[in-house]
Amino acid sequence: MAVTKIKPIKSTLSKALDYIQNPAKTDEKMLVSSFGCSFETADIEFGFTLSQALDKGNNLAHHLIQSFAPGEATYQQAHEIGRQLADAVTKGQYEYVLTTHIDKGHIHNHIIFCAVNFVDHHKYVSNRRSYYGIRNISDKLCRENGLSVVVPGKGSKGKTYAEYQAERTGTSWKGKLKIAVDALIPQVSSFEELVQQLQTVGYEIKPGKYISCRAPGQERFTRLKTLGVDYTEKAITERIAGKRTRTAKAPKQERKGISLLIDIENSIKAQESRGYEQWAKIQNLKQAAKTLNFLTENRIEQYEQLQEKIAEINTASEQAADALKSVEKRLADMAVLIKNVSTYQKLKPVYEMYRKAKDKAAYRAAHESDLILFEAAVKALRAAQIGSKLPNVATLQAEYTALQEQKEILYADYGKLKKQVKEYDIIKQNIDSILRQEKEPERGKETERG
Repeated sequence: MAVTKIKPIKSTLSKALDYIQNPAKTDEKMLVSSFGCSFETADIEFGFTLSQALDKGNNLAHHLIQSFAPGEATYQQAHEIGRQLADAVTKGQYEYVLTTHIDKGHIHNHIIFCAVNFVDHHKYVSNRRSYYGIRNISDKLCRENGLSVVVPGKGSKGKTYAEYQAERTGTSWKGKLKIAVDALIPQVSSFEELVQQLQTVGYEIKPGKYISCRAPGQERFTRLKTLGVDYTEKAITERIAGKRTRTAKAPKQERKGISLLIDIENSIKAQESRGYEQWAKIQNLKQAAKTLNFLTENRIEQYEQLQEKIAEINTASEQAADALKSVEKRLADMAVLIKNVSTYQKLKPVYEMYRKAKDKAAYRAAHESDLILFEAAVKALRAAQIGSKLPNVATLQAEYTALQEQKEILYADYGKLKKQVKEYDIIKQNIDSILRQEKEPERGKETERG
């Protein structure tokens, strides 16, 4: 998770753009890219957009900085994450220049985007809420890319997101130990060899009835059995022998074909019985009843049906996300096209006068910004493979509006599907928990008899 900060640019826009594009910092400008403008002429293009602003305000642009943990991300990876962040923040409506600086101990991105968008010429509203939105997007992108956490005010030491969350909940050492055990199981032939290998990778072992481990820097030992049902000595031995897979799920395997409704009803009755008072808490009963109602309303009777429904919803959610991304990409491309066609049409008379001018140098000196903008528009239209006949701006704007409406519908559908995915995941967790806990007292009774 990268550290992010944003600040307004109220003057010297050209100077700020020159600084972030410094060849010595950007691998001779190999790590410079832009959207909606050419990075060579971004200050002029920003200025042209600002001149059309409905409410100019005091800002010319906004400068967003995204810093990564030292020695972690590659240059290209950091630049791509920066591009995704810039696209998410500007939503295909603001010109921006993105650069990645590699001259310091930590890689960091600079994103400068225009304070006014080129679609409807409204200014960007920067406040605490928008900043937290930026930070959340950056955090999400870093998690997706497996990058580390850089916590502001905690120094530059990197931590994985899982470790950061684990430290907050006090389970960091357990998480690391589980990872170490999982990685070693395929490499060893016995539990004793696994313990030896844990010592080899740095863990201190405390023998006894229950094997305990302590990593370098860890204050207390951690018993393997406290890591979960798959980490007892018996379970690990079975996993090494191939007789058991990690996270065995009794509801899926042992209850195939058995009615979930009957199972949960029986579980509720068991919780209500006096002999099961240690587990029969009001919250558990409420969850079981809620889960039972959900299954009844959705006509789900078998565990396999639940799994199929979850898979179906996940697929639909992924398809909706892909469709939404496709529309967003098309909207961004169309916004840039509309901008360039409009610029071309507005400034073509200036260019025609330049061609006819007897003293071209003098005319260019007097109209340099307009000519640069016109030439940049021509270059962009050629890159977009627009033919000799330009598309009609009004037609493009109508199509853009229709696409925006389609995006809103897709976004609403995607939101509903995401909500369903979460809802079904919770139901499945409840079912697994209810049925697992139903079996635990039975095992306890068998132990008592023994």
